[in-house]
Amino acid sequence: MAKQIKKNAGLKKSQDSMKRHIKTFWKILAGGVFLIFLLFLLASWGFFGSLPDETSLENPEKDLATQIVSEDGEVIGKFFKENRTPVQYEDLPAHLVNALIATEDVRFYDHAGIDGKGSVRAMAFLGTRGGASTISQQLAKQFFTDQVSRNKWERGIQKIKEWIIATRLERRYTKNEIITMYFNVYDFLNLAIGIESASHIYFDKAPNELKVEESAMLVGMFKNSSLYNPRRNPEGVMNRRNVVLSQMAKYEFITEAGKDSLQQLPLNFTFTPQDHDEGIGTYVREYIRGYMKQWAKDNPKLDGSLYDINSDGLKVYTTINAKMQEYAEEAVDEHIANLQKEFDRQNKSNKTAPFRDITVEETNRIMNAGMRRSDRWRLMKKQGKPEKEIIESFKKKTQMRIFAWGGDIDTLMTPMDSIRYYKSFFRASLMSMTPQTGEIKAWVGGVNYKHFKYDMVKKGKRQIGSTFKPFVYATAIDQMHMSPCDTIPNTPFTIPAGAMGNTKDWSPKNSDGNYGGWVTLKDGLARSINTVTARLIYRVGPRPVIDLVEKMGIDTRDILEVPSIALGTPDVSLYEMVGAYSTFANEGVYV
Repeated sequence: MAKQIKKNAGLKKSQDSMKRHIKTFWKILAGGVFLIFLLFLLASWGFFGSLPDETSLENPEKDLATQIVSEDGEVIGKFFKENRTPVQYEDLPAHLVNALIATEDVRFYDHAGIDGKGSVRAMAFLGTRGGASTISQQLAKQFFTDQVSRNKWERGIQKIKEWIIATRLERRYTKNEIITMYFNVYDFLNLAIGIESASHIYFDKAPNELKVEESAMLVGMFKNSSLYNPRRNPEGVMNRRNVVLSQMAKYEFITEAGKDSLQQLPLNFTFTPQDHDEGIGTYVREYIRGYMKQWAKDNPKLDGSLYDINSDGLKVYTTINAKMQEYAEEAVDEHIANLQKEFDRQNKSNKTAPFRDITVEETNRIMNAGMRRSDRWRLMKKQGKPEKEIIESFKKKTQMRIFAWGGDIDTLMTPMDSIRYYKSFFRASLMSMTPQTGEIKAWVGGVNYKHFKYDMVKKGKRQIGSTFKPFVYATAIDQMHMSPCDTIPNTPFTIPAGAMGNTKDWSPKNSDGNYGGWVTLKDGLARSINTVTARLIYRVGPRPVIDLVEKMGIDTRDILEVPSIALGTPDVSLYEMVGAYSTFANEGVYV
């Protein structure tokens, strides 16, 4: 009996202990729930730092690139702080969206910003079986977490804020809008921010043209675009892409057979950078940048603030034809590369190469001027370096990447040698315009904008030689009512000193050395006969010729009022010459 009583007492004691443990457990659980609730409540009140207000949630601040659009609808370039161009949900192929859902948040359409099941799993297994971050939370992080903290407590607070923001985003936007924003905001690196830029930079195509395996590669980069970057880690990217394809098969977005065949494909990405120095129309894009800066000053927003062409997401529609621009650049490259080979061949025995017919002293003056105009000189001067030290630095060999016709090359040379090297390249330009409207279709300011930024279409001016002669003939026909059939002697001719601003006798020679007889104005221009042109300017005078070319868009401020202008001594830009010549094609009307 005593034993039974003792046994019952022990059992009761054990039961009491169990009850205490159960009560303790529920107290701890309740306390934990209360603590979590309190943390969320305090965070929502801004106790741990402010949360975005309603306006910020409605209009998350993200810089958008300004696009330059050709007449045939191609985006030929962008101005940006961040290379982001938004797309609409309709622009996203279904397999791209499915790949994201299958990989990042398979219950996306079932939760309201926080995945309860995923959160419990993540806490139970401490994240070893996958995280619990939803697409909405990741979007909140992209928008409103400036810097992810490495401190666990601070990161925990950031997570709570992201959860709160995620639920608010879910209330404010549809699921499709959240998906679209997430694709638009993510940084895929290599100046590819957002899916529009990423698909063009990595595959040279629009998002709606992506194949399943290409979409899988880009979605795989959401895990870590630095680690899973095809340029640096193609093997890792392929493995990650295949994981995405497996997830798509797991959730029946693709078949097992389709997954197996797609996983065997190579990456086949086409890296097409969208830097300011890359792509087509680099020179005209830079001209447009300057134009748009002035436009922004002259056309403020309704609230009086100025447009920022690098972040306001403008679209600039141009008359440039993308195909014509591409062909024009290819033509310039091909032609100048051939001329360059011949020039280099002729310079092999030239001791002053690339300069010709000048003295050593003149060569040194040119080189020293180039040195003082260089970025290196300006930077060291700004740093307060003495001139002697700066000059010595130009004599020391250094690693540099230089231009070559087959592509940039890495080499070791002195900065002074690099100045001479770059002066050995021909500069050329091309411009195509519709005479009747003034619409510019192609603009090539040089052979490579990255290395030769000086625009030879608008900024560069050269002596234009015999291309000036039509203006002299046009003046004679206009002022003296001459006809193309009128004749003029082709004989040696001199304009004496003192006449028309001449300081000495001017006796131009014909380039072929042939003289004699009479020629029509038509033949004189066709054969570019110097003596005929000299006789014509003697008859009309330099001033009427200058007045005419000014009406045709040529800057005449530096053109001297002397007869020798008839043979093309003025420096004129290609931009001015195309406009002036278009006047002839447009029956005398300058546009």
